Amino acid sequence: MQWLSDAAREAVTGPAARRPRRAEYSNDGGVTWLPARCGDGTVTPDRTAECRYSADVELLDVTLGAAGINTEATQVRLFQGIAGPRMDVEWIPAGVYVVDGVKRTRLGAKLDLLGLEEPIRSASFPTARTVGPDTAGDLVPALVGEALPATPVSWRRGVDQATPVPRFVVDEDRWAALSGGTDESGTQTGIAAALGAECWVDARGVFTMAPIPTLADPVVWRVPYGLAMVEPAEEQSAEGVVNLWVVTGDGGDGTATVGPVFVWDDDPNSLTYAGPDPIEDPLAPQRLGLSGVRLRVERYSSPLITSTGQAYNVGRARLADSLGVQSSLSFTAVCNPALEPGDVVDVEVRPGEWQRHIIDSCPYALGGASMSCTTRTTTRRTTA
Repeated sequence: MQWLSDAAREAVTGPAARRPRRAEYSNDGGVTWLPARCGDGTVTPDRTAECRYSADVELLDVTLGAAGINTEATQVRLFQGIAGPRMDVEWIPAGVYVVDGVKRTRLGAKLDLLGLEEPIRSASFPTARTVGPDTAGDLVPALVGEALPATPVSWRRGVDQATPVPRFVVDEDRWAALSGGTDESGTQTGIAAALGAECWVDARGVFTMAPIPTLADPVVWRVPYGLAMVEPAEEQSAEGVVNLWVVTGDGGDGTATVGPVFVWDDDPNSLTYAGPDPIEDPLAPQRLGLSGVRLRVERYSSPLITSTGQAYNVGRARLADSLGVQSSLSFTAVCNPALEPGDVVDVEVRPGEWQRHIIDSCPYALGGASMSCTTRTTTRRTTA
């Protein structure tokens, strides 16, 4: 969650909170910013989207074209304010964007906005490129800076930027080299994926490398029943659920293969429990009478994985992400614009029943008093 003062935290759930909005635009890559009157708009932070932040907004009294709003050079940044009685407005960043579409209106212009992942994605390599060898901490800023000059890069605790990245070839896709994907031969690529991490551009316009969020992360917000939530809608799906990951590192160049290493759900209280040791003792569930155990296995191999420890980090990250899709919760809460996708929240789904969830998306209308959240959690067996 973005930083909030104690006064702003209190104002978020207060009955007399003011929620102004603010917009600025730049045509020189963010060196200078010009204020713009902000009309109606919606911000959509979404961890599952290609751009973590997207928005649509009407800017009032602006011109279009080279000297005003255009789809070639204009960047827009939005802010959502929060203020309670007897306090100044505290401005929370609501995304930095490029203009994907613009339509003239009677009062100004209606803009479709995409986060700064979009110019990185569109800046494909003109020809295949050999990347590395170097450290992740040196390669990532270089790859980002070529597409978005002067963009800061943040490394959150738990992601080791000193990790060596071997030489690898990228056919075209810059984003696949940074995040994750496959090249034309089907080989897994992606520096973030090989670090057991994920990457995105945050609400301040900072390119961020961070660990995959898990339910063990600190809770940033508690949402009590009745006060900040209306009619929670719960859903479950088996799509994407994996409880055993097999991870290897294979450069395909004759060097020793790393792994395979195996990472599985070893929590007996989890509905996706894979058993005490599905690798060395696959008959244990049968012997122990654990008739509900079911294996869902996936494999991940990347030439960027160069050590056993790194392979385990990747396996744990992928396990955390693949267990969390099975049970989701949608709810409406008072608007907390500091909330970010990947944050961990406690939600009182029924009186006295609290569940811990990871925020997937939390869209809100600029200036609005409420927001809609979609979350994920790991379903656990109820124990006495």
